[in-house]
Amino acid sequence: MNEDLIGIGELAARTGLSHKALRLYGDRGLLPPAHVDPRTGFRRYGPDQVERARRIALLRAVGMPLALIAGVLDPGGAESVRLLDVYWRKEQSVHEARREAVGYAREVLAGRIPRMYEMAERDVPEQKVLFVRRHVTAGGLPDFLGGATEAIFDHMRSTGACPSGPVFTVYHGLVTDDSDGPVEVCVPTTNTVEPAGPIGVRIEPAHREAYTALAKRPRDFATMAALHDSVLSWIAEQGYVRVGGSREVYYPNWGTAEEGEHVADVAGVFVPAGGAA
Repeated sequence: MNEDLIGIGELAARTGLSHKALRLYGDRGLLPPAHVDPRTGFRRYGPDQVERARRIALLRAVGMPLALIAGVLDPGGAESVRLLDVYWRKEQSVHEARREAVGYAREVLAGRIPRMYEMAERDVPEQKVLFVRRHVTAGGLPDFLGGATEAIFDHMRSTGACPSGPVFTVYHGLVTDDSDGPVEVCVPTTNTVEPAGPIGVRIEPAHREAYTALAKRPRDFATMAALHDSVLSWIAEQGYVRVGGSREVYYPNWGTAEEGEHVADVAGVFVPAGGAA
């Protein structure tokens, strides 16, 4: 056996990392031992792995997920620096986007009524919609929204149907990392279309809704949650009665608009106090 190899205890002493962390990094393929005794399972590491362990610890300290670290470390040199910079720019944009949500939460916690978003009202006529509905948590929400929308449009194309209005999503329950909705993706149409698999067809009743318009710019999940909360809170402040959950309406320019253009609304359905839902 190579006498230059060191045990996990010495590697821990040289790097300050715990045995638990070193085993985790090994199991994830970031720091596999140079040799593992087949009888005892004792792990031994090469001298160069001390520096690699140190670099892993540095990247973890800046918050980089384990899944990304190998991709940053393995190229080495200037390319590793460039990849770290790419990661950090993305993190900065996420934190900047979250600033809006933190400001909203601060106002709520202070017992004030936040006035961060301009609200309006409108009437929405009855419409037939194709929909896909599923229980989904925050982590699975983007994939569900994209997949459900694509499935509905594929079905419409196969039947010669066309959308008659913007795609919208109804949140029938709260969606967080712990709460799973359910969520419903809807596409209006005036054509005759039959249900197919997970795709249903229903009539969306005429209603009145409060909404706030969204311009295109980076927003994370926390900011969208604040927007939904603000719409539902505004409905209550007016003395209206909320009907169901909140919703997002996406306009056709969603993917092509320049930053600052109106691309979506966050809305909530209501009836006047004492009115019929």
